[in-house]
Amino acid sequence: MSDQIETRLKTLGITLPDLVAPVANYVPWVISGNLVFISGQITVENGELAYVGKLGDSVSTEVGVRAANLCARNLLAQLKAACGGDLNRVSRVVKLGGFVNCTAEFTDQPKVINGASDLMVEVFGDAGRHARAAVGVASLPLGVASLPLGVSVEIDAVFEID
Repeated sequence: MSDQIETRLKTLGITLPDLVAPVANYVPWVISGNLVFISGQITVENGELAYVGKLGDSVSTEVGVRAANLCARNLLAQLKAACGGDLNRVSRVVKLGGFVNCTAEFTDQPKVINGASDLMVEVFGDAGRHARAAVGVASLPLGVASLPLGVSVEIDAVFEID
């Protein structure tokens, strides 16, 4: 069995984060046929919440791009679990749904979600090109009750597997 995707991750210097457990009544992923639906992943890194606040207010577009990249790495960690540890089973990134916690005036949601889209293409090549939504929202969940601000970005995804 080839470790093509794992090799690419190492070459890119990408380490997948630990899995984040659901905080409500849902599961992190569902396989239906040859599709894997991954629940929205937020900006958790090393068990801690990162990138909180609103784009267009306390968070810059550049920081939002990094937040989206972290969400994408969390998506890949969940995907790896769904694939029994073998990311080579992924035949296509089908769709990303990006949610950006932002002010009403903020219009760079597509630039922010490029942080996730670019990572998918880096990791999966042409199979990483996908359909997508990049939506601005008034708020996103905290993830941790003790924090006063919601996360900056949340992304869900659909992948096709063999």
